[in-house]
Amino acid sequence: IPMGDMCRDNIDCEYFFSVDVDVVLKNEDTLRILIELNKPFIAPMMTKPGLLWTNFWGALSADGYYARSEDYVDIVQGHRVGLWNVPYVSHIFLMKADVLRTDLKDPDLFESATLDPDMAFCSKVRNKGVFMFVTNVHTYGRVLSTENYQTNHLHNDLWQVFENPVEWEERYIHENYSKVLKDGFIETPCPDVYWFPVFTDVACKHLIEEMEHFGQWSGGGNTDNRIQGGYENVPTIDIHMNQVGYEKEWHKFLLDYVAPVTEKMYPGYYTRAQFDLAFVVRYKPDEQPALRPHHDASTFTINIALNQVGIDYQGGGCRFLRYNCSIDAPRRGWALMHPGRLTHYHEGLPTVEGVRYIVVSFVDP
Repeated sequence: IPMGDMCRDNIDCEYFFSVDVDVVLKNEDTLRILIELNKPFIAPMMTKPGLLWTNFWGALSADGYYARSEDYVDIVQGHRVGLWNVPYVSHIFLMKADVLRTDLKDPDLFESATLDPDMAFCSKVRNKGVFMFVTNVHTYGRVLSTENYQTNHLHNDLWQVFENPVEWEERYIHENYSKVLKDGFIETPCPDVYWFPVFTDVACKHLIEEMEHFGQWSGGGNTDNRIQGGYENVPTIDIHMNQVGYEKEWHKFLLDYVAPVTEKMYPGYYTRAQFDLAFVVRYKPDEQPALRPHHDASTFTINIALNQVGIDYQGGGCRFLRYNCSIDAPRRGWALMHPGRLTHYHEGLPTVEGVRYIVVSFVDP
């Protein structure tokens, strides 16, 4: 049964509230606000962050398609605020049940030989003389971009850093990350080594599960045809970001969330966050428990712990030999940032139980 019919036929139904799956409703007072505005048909304005896209049209062209009204941009950007009578809304709206029972009793509201269902619906609503309103008095939420949503990964949301950056940040960036730049929420566990929160537990979990799902861990030998020259001096058992198609997204993450910290902590150094190598490493007692002392082939290195010492594994950590300084209780979701080539000769301390995962990026320049 179409949802509208359920409301039409139920005497106790006062309102019909329709919300599409790609709507992210943030304002918990939305329904109350819409009901209090007391209109037969009303929608809260929704946008896509950073775009002029909304769930309403300000005007129609002669043939019934989209036209931009002169005040559309001002309304979208909140320079004009109020209640607007518009020719088209989509994604989310509230309708009085009385309207469904009288003016809009036609059961085929969404059907048309030529128009999309939403356009057919709005056309029929207009033709019956029912005014559609949109309100931008409050902020209600946003609409996800779903056109380029990938479905071939285990955790497809990881790939949404370009399409839906607000959602991506909310899900994957640590709640205290904003304090890193604002309040200097950064620790210095060893000389010129900086430690700061960057990933949520969900980000860590998704990265581990994505790599285990892909499953093609390297053999840990010196011969490695994934890299230029085919020889790895200090091999780890790992999976590279480009093997799972994540290098562009990883670069965006480094640019947006790591580069600003680098420039704050190493004044006068500006990075394009380019990397030849970014990979997830797996340490296991019976596989590869540790890593011998080495320099990284980087200007600076990012090393993010993806799981918890004492819970997921025992042992592990990183020791900088020149300073005889160890970080032996890495925190999940926190990044270690240190110079690569010259000063910070270091080793991976043995994992003695369980499995330890880290994600490493050699950034240069």
